[in-house]
Amino acid sequence: MQVYSGKSVFGGVAIGKIQVYAREDDGRQVKRIRVEDAEAEVIRCREATKEAMAQLGRLYEKALQEVGEANAAIFEIHQMMLEDGDYQESIENIIRTQSVNAEYAVAQTADNFSQMFASMEDDYMRGRAADVKDISGRLLTILQGGEKTGIHTQEPVIIVADDLAPSETVQLDKDKVLSFVTIHGSSNSHTAILARTMGIPSLIGTALPPDETLDGKLGIVDGTNGLFYVDPDEETYARLQQAQREEAEKRQLLQTLKGRENITLDGQKIMLYANIGNSKDLAVVLQNDAGGIGLFRSEFIYLESDHYPTEEEQFRVYKPVAETMGQKRVIIRTLDIGADKQCDYFEMAKEENPALGCRAIRICLTRPEIFKTQLRALFRASAYGKLAIMYPMITSVGEVRRIREIVEEVKRELDSQGIQYGNPEQGIMIETPAAAIISDQLAGEVDFFSIGTNDLTQYLLAIDRQNTALDEFYDPHHPAVLRMISLVVENAHKAGIWAGICGELGADTELTREFLAMGVDELSVSPGKILPIRKIVLETDVAEYKKNRPGI
Repeated sequence: MQVYSGKSVFGGVAIGKIQVYAREDDGRQVKRIRVEDAEAEVIRCREATKEAMAQLGRLYEKALQEVGEANAAIFEIHQMMLEDGDYQESIENIIRTQSVNAEYAVAQTADNFSQMFASMEDDYMRGRAADVKDISGRLLTILQGGEKTGIHTQEPVIIVADDLAPSETVQLDKDKVLSFVTIHGSSNSHTAILARTMGIPSLIGTALPPDETLDGKLGIVDGTNGLFYVDPDEETYARLQQAQREEAEKRQLLQTLKGRENITLDGQKIMLYANIGNSKDLAVVLQNDAGGIGLFRSEFIYLESDHYPTEEEQFRVYKPVAETMGQKRVIIRTLDIGADKQCDYFEMAKEENPALGCRAIRICLTRPEIFKTQLRALFRASAYGKLAIMYPMITSVGEVRRIREIVEEVKRELDSQGIQYGNPEQGIMIETPAAAIISDQLAGEVDFFSIGTNDLTQYLLAIDRQNTALDEFYDPHHPAVLRMISLVVENAHKAGIWAGICGELGADTELTREFLAMGVDELSVSPGKILPIRKIVLETDVAEYKKNRPGI
């Protein structure tokens, strides 16, 4: 038995076979082999191309259902590139003139074309270099008799990976994932967010070998204690199997809380909303009985695209979300690109400290054309449900007023075009110390506050939350953080607006009673945390808690 320790991002126990997720080009060897029948190789390559086109078509349909048309478009682009006459002609020419195998011709063409694109001045065309490698990798996998990167199993498995990018998770069959165990990644990485949304036990920062030696072995992920067992002994297996049964019983008991109002023993109410990354998470939101969506991370529309999403592409994502949730509030955060979330096509200048650089609302205010495109899509979608808009990384009243001016420009444009839109609430995220300290002034400018505790904590403690080497110094329960939250809630209530928490701290059940005592109006958490927090709310007497409340 081997035991590896990692950092838990979601508790519980997962037991199953291990599958190592290796990227398609990891370890591939392409040899140059002379062939006698070049035309047979051409035919073999054409057949592989047909299969690749079919695979891309299936991926497009799957992505269309899960993440919408804007994010599925990449697979259409790959189909067009695969069928490109110059690309196919280059492959067939190499086969015929050099009498070589199809694999070599594809690999050589991939190198030539990717170098050609990479040397172009236009950034969009440079970005096509990666696409050429992607489609060529797919062809090579088919020619070599393998399968495309992903999960290839008939049963659910524990995925072991270096880390997963947002674009890679699009291709995962979520029904076949028991758990994630990654070597790298932070608690704010896409893998961690996905694990919390799916409600599966997962670990990050796990020191283990991501090679084929783990493939097919039995693994146990103990998300509660941050341990990963490979080939567990009988005693360990029995102990954790029992723990898994107990977890299942607890979840079953929590199901009885569905439909219950979020109200304490002494009558204090709180809204319990869900954080999601895209429209495919709606089912798990409804399944866990969330009262609304407190944070829709719209940046994933940008991160999973290779171009600036158009107004229409974004509208087709926002509208179904608003429609599906009906009269339940849906708060969509405007794009929060920057820092650890980078898009090549944004062409952001390299920064020494991107967490303090051009990100989120700063991009929107310095590139208003991008901002207005998103706002138009959001306002149009607001006609179809109870949609609200939230602006991140605010530091001043002046920023909020400039946002209002741009919003009015957008509304005038929509009016002039006769386009219908609603009257969405507009709020801001309080995630900088500056915004927290002047929250009394900001409260008069907006409809609500949502406290982003991830960034607020890192800025207050001067600790990069992505730097795992500083974990021992990173204390989200620090009195300064809790005092800031209390101050923001107090200032919001004085101005007659509501205040919630959408950062990771909102899901910390050790603080649920403290937040109730502060008067927090809303907690927005990963869907799987809704019912556990509801249980605490229903069992709490806030007045009694305050009598013995620890000082902060």
